[in-house]
Amino acid sequence: MKMKFLAVGLMCAMFVVGCSRDAQVASKNLSYAADNFELDRRVVFYNGITGEYILTIEGKCSFDAVSERKVDVTCKTGPSEFKKHSLGISDNVTYFSEQLSSKGVSAYHYKVAFKPQSIIPDIDLKVN
Repeated sequence: MKMKFLAVGLMCAMFVVGCSRDAQVASKNLSYAADNFELDRRVVFYNGITGEYILTIEGKCSFDAVSERKVDVTCKTGPSEFKKHSLGISDNVTYFSEQLSSKGVSAYHYKVAFKPQSIIPDIDLKVN
């Protein structure tokens, strides 16, 4: 009985994955590339009342809408150097992200990258 449920669940998962539109796959691949600092982006925080830009961040950046009211932007500034910016969003402040250069991504393939440094924890040993 469990095998039947497992088989049905597996078939449903394959059906859902197979029904992705090309635009969805390409969008996910672009997001993946941006989150791995492969794309140049411009992230702008905009005051809707005054019409002024509050903050503009450009570079190999990834952004994360942590909540409805907070956005974190992490940028790669060197081979192993990063900067993180956080901004609170209010009723009159919004943000947008612009991809500055095109990137050839496939609408048919995706890649999975396992990073050993994120799987194996960094251990700090303190001896008294």
